[in-house]
Amino acid sequence: MIEVTPTLSIDEREILESFVRASGPGGQNVNKVASAVQLRFDARRSRSLPNDVAIRLMKLAGARLTQDGVIVITAQTHRSQERNREAALERLVALIRKAAEPPLQRRKTKPGKAAKERRLEGKSKRAAIKRTRSAPVDD
Repeated sequence: MIEVTPTLSIDEREILESFVRASGPGGQNVNKVASAVQLRFDARRSRSLPNDVAIRLMKLAGARLTQDGVIVITAQTHRSQERNREAALERLVALIRKAAEPPLQRRKTKPGKAAKERRLEGKSKRAAIKRTRSAPVDD
């Protein structure tokens, strides 16, 4: 079990790892060793996540989310598989941690007195302009 928050943890069996060759510079090592890691986490079908957290997680994932609801995180910045694996796992945990925070409830506000006066003043100016346009012209 991977602890995300004190009240939320995910089962390690829900995370699929696959190692692929990293792209970019790295000499001969990059051609021989599959050091990049791809983590796949099925947010839609996860039993570890409450429904509201899963929905927020899928919204936060953005382009990393597939149509099936699977989040794909790729890490290839380090030379070793283990460090890339840790980096990808940290990114997934950070994303879940952010999704676990409930959104702030915003209070509905009313416009202030000055704002109402400015709006009415602007309306009266526009009405006066429109009245002059529609006045009959004597020829």
